[in-house]
Amino acid sequence: MNILFIADPMATFKTYKDTTYVMMREMAKRGWRLSHTLSSSLSVKDGDVVAQASAFVFNGAKSDDDKQWFETEAAVQTALKDYDAVIMRTDPPFDMQYLYATQLLTLAEAQGAKVFNSGQAMRDFNEKLAILNFSRFTAPTLVSTHAADVRAFLKTHGDIIVKPLDGMGGMGIFRLTESDPNIGSILETLMKLDTRTIMAQKYIPEIVDGDKRILVIGGEVVPFALARIPQKGETRGNLAAGGRGVAQELSARDREIAESLAPELKRRGILLAGLDVIGDYLTEVNVTSPTGFQEIMKQKDYDVAAVFADAVAEWSEAV
Repeated sequence: MNILFIADPMATFKTYKDTTYVMMREMAKRGWRLSHTLSSSLSVKDGDVVAQASAFVFNGAKSDDDKQWFETEAAVQTALKDYDAVIMRTDPPFDMQYLYATQLLTLAEAQGAKVFNSGQAMRDFNEKLAILNFSRFTAPTLVSTHAADVRAFLKTHGDIIVKPLDGMGGMGIFRLTESDPNIGSILETLMKLDTRTIMAQKYIPEIVDGDKRILVIGGEVVPFALARIPQKGETRGNLAAGGRGVAQELSARDREIAESLAPELKRRGILLAGLDVIGDYLTEVNVTSPTGFQEIMKQKDYDVAAVFADAVAEWSEAV
């Protein structure tokens, strides 16, 4: 197969934990031809969506900080429809440039490109707002641009989490209680004086046991979750915020949530999703660049990257 990855610069990958890296490693083992480009390198020429992309040879990292794990060929301009699959793995934030990239991907799909996840799905599934489609699995949630609404929500629930809609890795997430002396300052900063929409959720105490990342690949649920357990004194379990990743079997509730969402995710063209579950509640649906492959693979006898590569091959044939 001939695969194009749209991802951040490969020299920035943390190869010991990066999910895109291990996807590439599995595909290289299968003898697939791999290319890489940036989302900013997409353009339209003579009506076709094209990418200035570089094919590369996978050498494999020799250490955790090895930046020479690949050798690239000269970049060439290729239509996205000429690849067997295009895998979008650019990290958030979902800004205007990201939006434009998804629109070009949708155009490319209309021209015959096989894009995973689809441009439409990435636009439709804001990773915070997407949970509102599955409210039976969520804790009490508020979405608003008005600080007064958040204050009223806090008064009702007493202990809440507030977060921006476009962040990743735990950035911009705050826990608020009614006794917090910084409520006003936090809301002014986060909501930019009632000009920025945010999400507030009732605080879920089970975060101490981990923010569980559950992977859904090709409509099938991976049987292990990665519980990201916060450091002592920290509310956020995100690995980027210092959380500790522990792979564990899905609970009955985890499986109920994931198996309920899986058919809809598949219908929407979402090859790979990362569901975030705290306790018994769905808190996010990640579709831009879900992670967690390597931690599960290292701790459990389950080859997530191979399952993903199989799904890419199957879906590219079916599309």
